[in-house]
Order: sequence, then structure tokens, then C-alpha cells
Amino acid sequence: MKSEIMRRKAQKRARELVKQMSLEEKAGQMLYQAPAIPHLGLPAYNWWNEALHGVARAGLATVFPQSIGLAATFDLELLETIGAAIAEEGRLKNAIYRAEGERGIYKGLTYWSPNINIVRDPRWGRAHETYGEDPYLTAAMGTAFVKGMQEGEEGDGLTAAACIKHFAVHSGPEETRHGFDAEVTQQDLMDTYLPAFERVVRDAQVAGVMGAYNAVNGVPCCANAYLQQDLLRKEWGFEGYTVSDCGAISDISERHHYTATKVEAAAVAVQNGCDLNCGSMYGYLLEAVQKGYLKEEVIDQSVERLLTIRLMLDMDGLEADGKTAVQSWLTKQPSYEVLNLKAAEKSMVLLKNDGILPLVHPETIAVIGPNARSLTALEGNYHGTAANMTTVLQGLQEALPDSQFLVSEGCHLYKNKLEAMSQKPDDQLAEAVAFARYAQVSVVCLGLDPSIEGELGDASNEYAAGDKHSLYLPESQRRLLKAVCDVSDQVVVVLLSGGALDLGEEEVRVNAVLQAWYPGAMGGKAVAEVLTGRVNPTGRLPVTFYYNEQVNWDFEDYAMTGKTYRYFKEKPLYPFGYGLSYRKLTISELQEEAGGISYIAYNPHEQETEMIVQVYARFTEQGLRTANYQLVAVQPLCLQAGERRHMHIPLPDYWMQVVDEEGKRRPCRGRAVIYVGDHQPDVRSEELSSEPCLSIVLKK
Repeated sequence: MKSEIMRRKAQKRARELVKQMSLEEKAGQMLYQAPAIPHLGLPAYNWWNEALHGVARAGLATVFPQSIGLAATFDLELLETIGAAIAEEGRLKNAIYRAEGERGIYKGLTYWSPNINIVRDPRWGRAHETYGEDPYLTAAMGTAFVKGMQEGEEGDGLTAAACIKHFAVHSGPEETRHGFDAEVTQQDLMDTYLPAFERVVRDAQVAGVMGAYNAVNGVPCCANAYLQQDLLRKEWGFEGYTVSDCGAISDISERHHYTATKVEAAAVAVQNGCDLNCGSMYGYLLEAVQKGYLKEEVIDQSVERLLTIRLMLDMDGLEADGKTAVQSWLTKQPSYEVLNLKAAEKSMVLLKNDGILPLVHPETIAVIGPNARSLTALEGNYHGTAANMTTVLQGLQEALPDSQFLVSEGCHLYKNKLEAMSQKPDDQLAEAVAFARYAQVSVVCLGLDPSIEGELGDASNEYAAGDKHSLYLPESQRRLLKAVCDVSDQVVVVLLSGGALDLGEEEVRVNAVLQAWYPGAMGGKAVAEVLTGRVNPTGRLPVTFYYNEQVNWDFEDYAMTGKTYRYFKEKPLYPFGYGLSYRKLTISELQEEAGGISYIAYNPHEQETEMIVQVYARFTEQGLRTANYQLVAVQPLCLQAGERRHMHIPLPDYWMQVVDEEGKRRPCRGRAVIYVGDHQPDVRSEELSSEPCLSIVLKK
């Protein structure tokens, strides 16, 4: 947070307010629907708001690419800019609502975003809410987003209050999350699951931390003193507020059976560090104090933290000027749209291309598949309402105005027929096959959407929980893709999904594959610009794409052995950090320099070219389990035609360390090798890109 003076001033004022409150009033402030306290001039406030990839659930707002797509940009500066834009738009919307007397849910400035959990299993339905599987990338992206959101451009307080979630060791399965106990070693805890939380707390001074539903090693997260007190506050120096995930306090007694009663559950949560309850369980706090389960001074401390954040947001005492806010919001919309398109373009990951791309004025193009005209697959979950959205079909029609289009949905997203009254399955497959047969090229838009991968309760398919049962496409789409490949040898697949998918036998038959994620309101335009070559794809995978049969571990196994690119021993379908481009920069002359490394970058092309340089470290220490490789830095590059530039990349001390079996982070006692390129230094990446990484052994 920018101003320590502002924080201390707010803390002092919060302490004065708490001294004037009754116990009942204080307990009320610890519910997310905090009631007004008129005699103190404190209006009602609803803490629950969302801004995962744009201001969510409060009407018109910019819908940026889903978080996993933002992670695929590997662009920290871009994410900080997006965070600032979201906070700015949210601030304007807050003023508009307050001017009309509306202070309900999703109208405040405390955003319960971002989600910085680690994707350890590609089947997890909420993986697309995260920044992927790597601790460094997640930490760096989370820090950039939070800084952008909280700091803004002006003022000493908070533009908006970010909240990182879900603390901690939380990545499915969704179906059992409310009573699940994630058993994890200290090494995995400190090496994989907690670094992003630590870095965002330390480096971005995030305002809030949300506790997870699950337990960690037998103790529910929202009642876990080790997590919430020892690590978060004492070791990492966190000064913000903590909040339970919604319903998590009830889980302490009802699902985890950690306490005998609800009163005790509320008491143990507050006692061990959870300040705010998303739910109604803190309605038992008066009884908890009366029965001696909890001291009033502990409640005082929590309320002071909560009021400090509200005071730093500087909204409660201000008269909202609705007219000015609306005018400002309208003025800002064009810049938000430009930023949104840029983010969508940079998020695209080209996984395969045999030369069919870019498309050059095809006479006839078949656009096929359930996601070709889908709006839901653009939005992702936790989204706002975009004023305008461009589907993949619309984007292609705009980009290729001289082409003739044959359009067929072909199949349902996951059901075996499109029309309920049809007498047999695959009721529109024949149309798609006919169009593919006679078109010059077929663009097949497949994948998922948040109705079949997402949070528990959000999914509307037969699986309900939102986790994937496999990495294959639904059977309806597999039949469609096979049928198209049977009649066409010019097939481009566009995948809209939240994570890893395996096309199965058709993977080798298609000519190109573009991973588009859930790309936001401008997603269809970005897809078209990449497919037609107007944009050079620079996105890289923030998660490993496995072959389906490789994911054979127990979903409930939280040990990192054999999971993610850092510990996976086989060749994946597409590796973390991988992606193709139409043109790339070259790098050479890798050298060790004080505090980091240097290299020479060169653009051999006749156009300006961008690339994200990835830096990996490999540590070898006898007797200690270390990762295959681990990402330790990224650096965006943009060079003009023919430009050559000397570049330096610092190697951060924190990431240039190993974590031992006791969970202690320390320098490696063995060998350290640094690799630099536009992918990780594994065999599969080099096979797919035909380019090895540069490497250097660091001196002792």
C-alpha cells in the first residue's frame, strides 16, 4: 500500500471508533453484510464483491480474458495495467450505485480477487480462475494485479482492496471441498502451495486474504493458527484483513467436525485469525463471549482491521456524484476496450501449425462447432456484463469480408443432440460434414465453457461439481471432430477452455490448434486476428497439457511428486511455457553478470516483433528432491525490425533457492544451471519448437 502514513492514520481512527461500539455492534461489523452504526456515522457496507477478470456481477463492465488467459500472456506490466483499469472502473461503478442509495452485494470496493491457488491437477474445475501451475508465475502475476488494483494512479489510500484466495492448499476436488483435508508435506507447502501467497503479501501488501474451505493437515483453514497467525501475520508481516470463504465457518463444525458446536466454530475461527465471516456464523459471537470461548479484545482487534480497510478506501464519508461518475465511465470505455483487445491477443497460444496459418483469404470457410457463436465461452466465470461481445464467428467474418462462410453448430457442447425433439443423436452432424467437405478450410470451435468446468454449484451438466472427469472433449465434440477430419485435410481447431484438453486420435490429424481460453468480450476478434496473421501469437502455456492417460494419480493426492512441469517425468502433449509464433526474436551470448544474467536479443524480421523471454533454473543437490526446472524470471521484449539489444535480467534471491524437507528455503549446496529461451528447457519443448534454450552454469 502506497502510504504508510495513511495506514497509521486509518488505524488510529478505527481504534477510536471501536472504543465507542457495543459488543453487539462490533460483532455485527464482522459479518460481510455489516450493518450501519448511525451514532458513529458509519453506513452499512457489504464486503462481498468480485473482480477476477473485470468488475463482476454488478451490471455493465469490461470483461477481460479469464485469469488463466491473462497468465498465458506472461506479461506482468500488462496485468498491472489491467488491475488498475478494473479498480478504476469499479470505483466509478461504486460511485454510480452510491449516488442512487445502493450499497448491496457486489457494489463495494473490497474485491475478493485474485485467485492465486496452484493448479496441481488439470481436472480441477476452477483452474481457469488461477494463474496456472507455477509458483513464480502465479506470485508475479498476483503481485502485478494487486499492485495495479490497489495503487491506481492517484491518492494515498486504496483505489480498491484486493483479496488473495484461497488460503491455502486448495485445488479441488470441488465435490468434497467443504470437508476435505489436504495432507501436504512441509516441503510441498513451502515449495509449491504458499510462495505466491507470501510474495503477494510481502511485495504488494495486499489488503485481504480469504481462507479456504478445506483443512490442511487436519486443521480447517479458517481456524488454522499456523496459517493465519504464525505465517501470515508474524512471519510475513500481513496487516490487512482476513475473510472466510462463503460458508467455511459453518464447515468447521458441520463438515470438518473440528468443533462440537457452531458457537465454538465461530469462536475458534476468530481466535485463530479470521476477521470477517462470509456467511452468518459470526452471529454466534455474542454467545461465544458470554460462554467464555472468546475474549472481547480479540473481537476488537478484528474490527479495527476491518474498519482500517474501509477508511483507507475513503468511500463512506464521500458524497457520490453519479452524473460525473457516469460521464467519466463513458469517457474511459474506449481505452478499456483497447486494453481488453490487447490482453486477448496476447493470451492466445498457438499449439500446432503445419503451415496452414495464417489463413490467406480462403474463398470458402466452414466455421463449425458449439463454441463458434458462444457468448458463455467468451466470459468465463465471475464476470460482468459486457456492452459488446465478439464471437469467434463474428471475428472471422469481420477479418475475412471477402470469404464465403458456411456455419454449423454441428453438435451440442456435451449432450448427444442439439434439438430435444430429434429422434436420434448427432442430429446436425451431417450439415457440419457437408460444409467441411466443400469448404476450402474448416475452423472447428470446440472446448468447454463454465457450465461444465467451474466452481461447485455453478456447473449445469451431469457432473454438477464442475471438475473434469477426463481431459478428452465431450463425446459429442469428439464425434464431430472425427467426422470433419474424415472429409477435410484443412482443419484448424480453436479451443475455448479453462485448461488442458487432449484431442485424442484427432490431434495428429488436424493442421493447427489455437488455445483461446475464455478470452473475454473481445475474444472472437483476437482469435480472428491471430488466425489471419494480423497478430503474431506470443502467448505461452501457464499449465501443462498432458495426454489424458498420463493423469493417473488420485485427484485427492496433494503430493507434488509427478505433477506439473516441475516434477513430471514423462513427455507431455504440450509443455508449460510452450507456444508457437509466426516470427520470433533470436537470443545469443548468454553470460553471468552481477545479480543476474545478460544476453543479446536480435530481431531478424522486417516487422516489429515481441517475445516473452523465460528464465529457468535447475538445482542439483545430493539427497534433496528438487524440481526438474523452475521458472525464476520472465522478461518481455519488443524489438524493431533489425534491432539488436543487450539485455540484463536480475535473478531474484527468493526464487534462486531450494526448499528442504523441513520447508526451509535456502541456497542450493550443489549445482545451479540457468536456461534462457522462449520455452522451458525440456526435450518435448525443443522437439515442438526446434529451438534449444541457451544455458549457463552459475559460478559458486
